[in-house]
Amino acid sequence: MALKLIIGNKNYSSWSLRPWIAMRHAGIAFDEELIALYEPGSREKIMKYSPTGTVPCLVDGDLIVWESLAILDYLADKFPDKKLWPADLKARGHARAISSEMHAGFAPLRQHCSMNMRRDRNKPRELTPQVQANVDRIDAIWSQSRARFGAGGPFLFGAFSNADAMYAPVVSRFASYSIPVSPAARSYMDAVMALPAWKEWEAASRVEPMVMAGNEM
Repeated sequence: MALKLIIGNKNYSSWSLRPWIAMRHAGIAFDEELIALYEPGSREKIMKYSPTGTVPCLVDGDLIVWESLAILDYLADKFPDKKLWPADLKARGHARAISSEMHAGFAPLRQHCSMNMRRDRNKPRELTPQVQANVDRIDAIWSQSRARFGAGGPFLFGAFSNADAMYAPVVSRFASYSIPVSPAARSYMDAVMALPAWKEWEAASRVEPMVMAGNEM
């Protein structure tokens, strides 16, 4: 039985992008079910799969895994040959730390610059001090990870990993809101946005029906 990934709107659901891009880039076969968010009955439809009423969630036979980071961990265990976490112990520890920081933090950035891949990029948004602090921290995470562990390729740990999947929605936010970053961070963003999986997701996001987005799910 194929894996099934339950996701929300591709233009808005940053959490859904994370496992989706990891699976697509790694070549992990799965069926996709998109449940439109911000519509009457959306939560009830999601609750059929996820006990939290949020997306994404992964269905593997009689097992359901929810929360983006938990899904990525499960996939790494189920498909060890895909090397979704760095093989080196220190690199893997660092990758998990920055992924956990992403999962739990950066609320000002999330609230001020919600994911919207169709946003006009010629309209930068003024950042509050709290949001700028988030941007500076993320820029440092990317630059330092690349400098220490990224010698083998253009991603945070050389090859694309779960850490890159966790930060993919931030790449989208920085691009959509034309947020200035360092040259090292910009180079990293360009590498992520050049991925075929990224381009597939972005193209789909641009043809979705427009909805009135509320808080992210």
